[in-house]
Amino acid sequence: MHRKIISKIKKSLYAVPFKDDIQHTRHKANGGKGKKDVLIHNIPFLFTCDETEKLRCFQNYSIAISNGIIQEVIPAKKAKLQNFSLVYEAGLRGGIVVTPGLINAHAHPPMYLMRSAMMLDEGESIDETIASMPNWERAMSDEDYTFSAIGDITEQQKAGITTTLSHFAVYWPIEIATRATKHNMINAVSVASNTHPENSPALIKELIAKKDEPCASQLAIALHYVHRANAKIFKEIKNLSEKNNLLFTCHMAESAKVEKKCVALHGKREVELLERHGLLTNRTVVSHSIYVTEGEIKKMVENNVGVVHLPTSNVIHKSGTFPLWKFIDAAGKSYVALGTDGVVSKSRLDLLSEAYQTRITHLYDRTVKFGSLFKMMTLNGARTLNMPDRGRILPGMRADLAFWKLKDRGFIPFDQKNPMTLLGNLITHGGRAVRDLMINGEFVVKSRRHTKVNESKLLMVLQKKHMAMRKRVAGKQKKSKR
Repeated sequence: MHRKIISKIKKSLYAVPFKDDIQHTRHKANGGKGKKDVLIHNIPFLFTCDETEKLRCFQNYSIAISNGIIQEVIPAKKAKLQNFSLVYEAGLRGGIVVTPGLINAHAHPPMYLMRSAMMLDEGESIDETIASMPNWERAMSDEDYTFSAIGDITEQQKAGITTTLSHFAVYWPIEIATRATKHNMINAVSVASNTHPENSPALIKELIAKKDEPCASQLAIALHYVHRANAKIFKEIKNLSEKNNLLFTCHMAESAKVEKKCVALHGKREVELLERHGLLTNRTVVSHSIYVTEGEIKKMVENNVGVVHLPTSNVIHKSGTFPLWKFIDAAGKSYVALGTDGVVSKSRLDLLSEAYQTRITHLYDRTVKFGSLFKMMTLNGARTLNMPDRGRILPGMRADLAFWKLKDRGFIPFDQKNPMTLLGNLITHGGRAVRDLMINGEFVVKSRRHTKVNESKLLMVLQKKHMAMRKRVAGKQKKSKR
């Protein structure tokens, strides 16, 4: 079945071969020695964390890339242009600000078709929203999920995101979408799902055993909520995670109702339940974590559990406030990352506005510095997802880079004597689109256009599928009232 979907994507969404505008392009074929060598040259401002995890701003530097790996980060005057087959001139026409590609530690890409399906201004709580979602998700086919995921991922990429953890109940739609978009994807499949009750740890075993074709996404295990699992499922998750070095992710302590339900069903709170079953480890990534005690936070920090903060989702669904300062006071700030959630929780899929929302949410106690927010989107995200070769611009790292136009609204004016003011502008302006985006050394977005997917055609397909989904949901609701 998934091969038919792949064929349909190629026919309907394959991007028209990209043609550079010679008058405005920064990409120049150089005819150098290295066939796959790229030089990002003369960057006015390059932001990254260094080997000691200190935030740095390098001015007028160049990045040498070979086979998708960063080889050198050096002063521009030391770069030898003749060695590279492609030179990207970052200093032209006002210049470019370069950052590591942003890392989205929690998202639901197949839900993209549900944008506007449940109006966010109707005042639903998180519990009401969760109760409504299965009705929409069950009205979607694997083809719908796939095109939906492509829509979601390409929007993330235009917002500077190069790596995403997808938490959902299906595997193949995410895998196919990953191939189409060339994204870095952790494909976490739920083994206890509302919409796919047939799912179990056996599905993960089948996917591990499947070797007839290479996978673009990285397999992981998910639970929508901790309380949905029993002792047998927990044991299988632990064994699969340890044996195959798979990440395990779940929503945790997202609402007071969910926390109480876990105690009612298992006699234990969620952190204690995970600890009991050996799942409180550095391979575990938990999202939300609002209703946790100081003692539970201490345990999570001691075990290097990754925590994903989703401030906009929490506000919109009236879930509560993530105890950020308690995690920081417990020396856990290095494992706090950011996520977008899905379009049901946040219509705009970008991490910059999540970073700004984090600053606003926690402002009344202390101020979250821009450098800390930058780390949450880059270095912390990589650490949380166990991806040590992502999140920084250093030799040996994967070449995942976001290119932001400097001469643009939101960036200018800034203090030239203190370039760090640019970082504050980038975050507080929010919602910015990249000029270019590189993933694994390949330009996926070039001059604001996606090089792999025809976005114009994609939007038409998504709109048509969205209306068809609405019709199916309305029909089911009408039948249920009879």
